[in-house]
Amino acid sequence: MPQRRYDLDWLRIIAFGLLILYHCGMFYVSWDWHVKSSRASEAIEPLMLLTNPWRLTLLFLISGAATRFMADKMSAWRFTSARMGRLWPPLLLAVFVIVPPQSYFEIAEAIEAGAPLSLDHFYQRYVTASGHWCDADGCLTTPTYNHMWFVAYLILYTLALIPLLPLLRRIPRGLSVLLAGPGIILTPWLFMTALRLTLYPLFGESHDFREDWYLHPLYFAVFLFGFAVAKHQPFFDRAVSLRWPALIVALASWAALVSFYATAGEATPDWQRNLFRAVHELDAWCAILAALGFAHRHLKDADGPVRQLLTQAIFPFYLIHQTIIVVAGHYLDALALPLWIEAPLLIGSTALGCWLFFDLGRRISILRVWIGLPSNAGPKRGSVQAVPVGEAG
Repeated sequence: MPQRRYDLDWLRIIAFGLLILYHCGMFYVSWDWHVKSSRASEAIEPLMLLTNPWRLTLLFLISGAATRFMADKMSAWRFTSARMGRLWPPLLLAVFVIVPPQSYFEIAEAIEAGAPLSLDHFYQRYVTASGHWCDADGCLTTPTYNHMWFVAYLILYTLALIPLLPLLRRIPRGLSVLLAGPGIILTPWLFMTALRLTLYPLFGESHDFREDWYLHPLYFAVFLFGFAVAKHQPFFDRAVSLRWPALIVALASWAALVSFYATAGEATPDWQRNLFRAVHELDAWCAILAALGFAHRHLKDADGPVRQLLTQAIFPFYLIHQTIIVVAGHYLDALALPLWIEAPLLIGSTALGCWLFFDLGRRISILRVWIGLPSNAGPKRGSVQAVPVGEAG
């Protein structure tokens, strides 16, 4: 097993890229978000549902796999120190510097619309949790991590993983039985469906680490699964062989979900909702299996300058992207440009802002650790290395 998994690097880049585009789309759909376009509608929601069921689950699986490569090369103490040293600084930067503009515009548009909101007074209330910003949908609690909940959860799961390290390295042999034959689809799907049927109706998805009792079992289990199978080549070989059937099932499930969501209402019976919760998880796992299979088939040897650059850049992109979308979206909406002009401008300004943030941060040594990059240039090309900690995010 090679010590650098280029296929997982590419999958992580693609998944984060889709996440950034998804958040651009959140500005235009009818679903709740921090700020909204005045012309938000249901038009692109079916397209959003293409990645909605699986993109974050895939990222946790990749993070678990990357963690395996790191943990196998370090002592538990060194691994913990390195991991925390690369995840905590970006999270703190986000909470106190990057996320506040998102909260400011959310409050300005939805909670205190039309009322003056000075920046200095806002920030003082933001950091001291004294804002009392509430509307009919609830209250905004600050300081907050918003989109950086993913990193907060990685910190929690990494700490929970450490005492399990000896056990998890022995799991692939047992997993090979559970994943044999149709089990490679049925076992994960049945587990995910069981969580969706039992915990999701009770807890939903909050991204609040204190009460996210549906997503914690799901994401932590997938994180552990990624750790366990990272070096289990038979799993990836099966994913390659099943990539086309899995893709077909995922697309058929997506089409069924789009149809269901278009017609479902308050009168929809519980049995039908439960059926499509199972379809949702079938879509999620088959899409993940197809993604792993296609990546391993076509990208496992795809190294080069582009991969090396994007592998470093994609986490800083993730760190800053949502703030750019919120701020740019707020001001672009005020210009009332045609949507065919506004939407590309929003995507383009997000891409440019992400690149400038990364390029500035990587060139200034003191900033590197704060945007999730190693404090130095790292090993030279061709040296053996595990997937770096910040890159596992």
